[in-house]
Amino acid sequence: MIVNLKGNLEAVGTDWVHLQLGGVTFQVFVPASAIVDLGPVGGPVRLFTHMRIRDEQPVLYGFPTAASMELFQLLTAVSGVGPRLALALLSTLGPSGLHQAIATADVAALNSAPGVGQRTASRIVLDLKGKLDFDDEALITATGGFEADVIAALTALGYSTAEARRGVAGLSRSESENLEDLIRQALQSLSAGSG
Repeated sequence: MIVNLKGNLEAVGTDWVHLQLGGVTFQVFVPASAIVDLGPVGGPVRLFTHMRIRDEQPVLYGFPTAASMELFQLLTAVSGVGPRLALALLSTLGPSGLHQAIATADVAALNSAPGVGQRTASRIVLDLKGKLDFDDEALITATGGFEADVIAALTALGYSTAEARRGVAGLSRSESENLEDLIRQALQSLSAGSG
């Protein structure tokens, strides 16, 4: 079993990367949301990996954090959720958004991922709601930090997780901005979108 790979990023696709390690290049499928955080082609990368056999061929799935990989493994344990669907969920919602959608039973947020229907989303919530036990700090690190805090604040104000994610989309944090400024920007974005 290959549990992690550390090498140089050789090529990037929409949901995969090529990672060169000791003269061998591995194709690793990754969540689209994680690709931007891997750095430039040619740079060093470390991915936590999960290996599956598909059509008698080994397939590697890679994640920037161990928490993301654990979430992927929990998802694939749900009946009807295979690796591709789990990857689509992580790509669409990110680890923190997915964790929050499951914890708050936000079936609509889960439905926003391609290929996830009402029944599958409900099954994911039912099967995983009590099983998410890794710490929130690891999830926040997996998403870049501030996004999870802003989403949590917006949901506390009564917005759905999907609405909160829309408010966070497009925000970028500069060194001078604090959490309150980011929440204010997200609220302005949401009010502009609804007006």
